Amino acid sequence: MVIAIPDDYHGVVSRLDCLARLSAHDIRIFQDVAPANDRLLANLREAEIIVPIRERTRYTREIIGHLPRLKLFSQTGRSTHHIDIAACTERGIAVAAGTNASPYTVAEHTWALILAALRRIPDETALMKRGELRRSFSGTLHGRTLGVFGLGKIGKLVAATGASFGMRVLVWGQDASQAAAMAAGYDIAGSQRELFERSDVLALLARLSAATRGIVTAGDLARMKPTALLVNTARAELVAPGALVDALKQGRPGLAAVDVYENEPVVNGSHPLLQLDAALCTPHTAWLEPGTYELYFGEAFDNIKAFLAGKPVNLVNPGVLSRLNSRP
Repeated sequence: MVIAIPDDYHGVVSRLDCLARLSAHDIRIFQDVAPANDRLLANLREAEIIVPIRERTRYTREIIGHLPRLKLFSQTGRSTHHIDIAACTERGIAVAAGTNASPYTVAEHTWALILAALRRIPDETALMKRGELRRSFSGTLHGRTLGVFGLGKIGKLVAATGASFGMRVLVWGQDASQAAAMAAGYDIAGSQRELFERSDVLALLARLSAATRGIVTAGDLARMKPTALLVNTARAELVAPGALVDALKQGRPGLAAVDVYENEPVVNGSHPLLQLDAALCTPHTAWLEPGTYELYFGEAFDNIKAFLAGKPVNLVNPGVLSRLNSRP
């Protein structure tokens, strides 16, 4: 079975222990960074199974139509919004996705960004290397308000860490987030507007959906304090297009720290946030650590084994089974 793993531009998949689970198959790993469609199709044309790495490539109806041998997408992670599920079902292609995700690495990265931004750690390092001293204060956390937009698994870890620093935790989100905040004894914002007005550090940790796409508006950002820090380790699309760059130029919020972008990977230093001193940027590497990769890929590989054994699990499009069963 030809199993293709595209978009491994960090070059780490071949080092995973779980890859041994597919040792009986022809594994083809591609490290191209955002290849053009003709190159992508050349890489994948013989693939019978594709293992997408998160949402790095969009598998449109057109692309799927040029993959004649494809039988299965086995997605790493749970999100499949980058795959045209209807097109797959019509063509008898199964789509399996993960059911588990570790919240710890993203929560840790969120705090790494918060501390690095407020303590000006990148600036301090650069100044020391030049033999210079900084002539301004660092930010602090104790007694400040940590806003958490989305108190899910990751949000709960981020909030608990903030509370351990003596921060006041203020939560906004859907009903489940507000119920979790009440259970934990955190404050609940009276509105989204209040969350943005009161937060000294605001962590965006909501899941991306049709309802949350663009939910953070230019008006929300304009209400933030000029001393506030906005952190986004969830999805760039939670923020209205271009709103964060414009807000930073206007000085509200005063700082931003982000690990997610509308188009990834960011190459050639082309993203406008990289041109702003008020922005601290990392290249969507919050989940780039061995344990998380082993979890995501291990589950994707187990889904492949189940599919090949004729007992598919974790299908996003279970309606495809009737088509599979009717094949000669």
